[in-house]
Amino acid sequence: MELRQLEYFTAICKEMHFSRAAENLCTTQSNLSQQIKFLENELGLPLFDRIGKRIMLTEAGKILLEQSQSIFEHVDYAKRAISDLKRLEGGKLDIGILPGDGDLLFDALLIDFHKTYPKLSISVTETMDVYEQVLNGMRDLGVTTVPVNPDDRISIIPLFHEEFALAIRPDHPLAKAKAVPFDQLQQLKMVMFGSGHQITKVIEAYCHEKGIALDTPIVTSTLSTLLSLVDQGIGASILPRMLLDYINHDNIVAVKLLNPTPSQDICIMYRRDKFMGQAAKLFIKELQSFLQSVMNHSGRSSRADGDASL
Repeated sequence: MELRQLEYFTAICKEMHFSRAAENLCTTQSNLSQQIKFLENELGLPLFDRIGKRIMLTEAGKILLEQSQSIFEHVDYAKRAISDLKRLEGGKLDIGILPGDGDLLFDALLIDFHKTYPKLSISVTETMDVYEQVLNGMRDLGVTTVPVNPDDRISIIPLFHEEFALAIRPDHPLAKAKAVPFDQLQQLKMVMFGSGHQITKVIEAYCHEKGIALDTPIVTSTLSTLLSLVDQGIGASILPRMLLDYINHDNIVAVKLLNPTPSQDICIMYRRDKFMGQAAKLFIKELQSFLQSVMNHSGRSSRADGDASL
């Protein structure tokens, strides 16, 4: 049994038509039929039922198709792994992240990572569909909230537990408070991200649970604008505590929220059945190290060190 014969067989299965499969393979229909005949003779069973001009897979054909797909996946994995060993510095890495996370997780990290691996091509895309894009193979890695009931093909590495805090000017009366009850937010003028942003979705869920509504006369899609609005006293906002500690804005203080304290779990994910190159493995380790340094800088400890068995 040869790989070429299996390629011919799977091409026929895709089209369920010998002549169309032959055209796609740039070979003759007679050669294609002959190779399938060789396969059937070797296996001792027919692979196709011929019903007039139509063909259908036999039980033996169904088994061979399933195993052929697995064989080609392993061959592709081996080719990519060997290629990766030969050209780490020339590889590519496509990462999906939630909107806004680039300001905290990636700006400084990408600069250092690029300096270490200058020939490595990295694409970072902000999207609300991180999980879906990793699952369908569009992204190599994804940094997002921990999904509920993830697909078995998705591998998840916990990164940190993220709490949200009230971002407010230091001259506001609440700025000196050690903590503010969550329902007190309805008494403030708030500036927030738009309704499609992950942070806003989290806060809206907590508001719904508490039965309150926030006064948000201004919404924006950019973090810099949001911080500027808080800085100028236009309103308060709700942002990740780690982000507020990291940027250390002179005119913005972070006040803890209580009853409840909004939070979410952040992870990095990838397809466990898809080849993971050295570039992706190195990036995961660099991200874990970077996050640990950020947490140490802000006096916090990581909820999960992200011990990944890659």
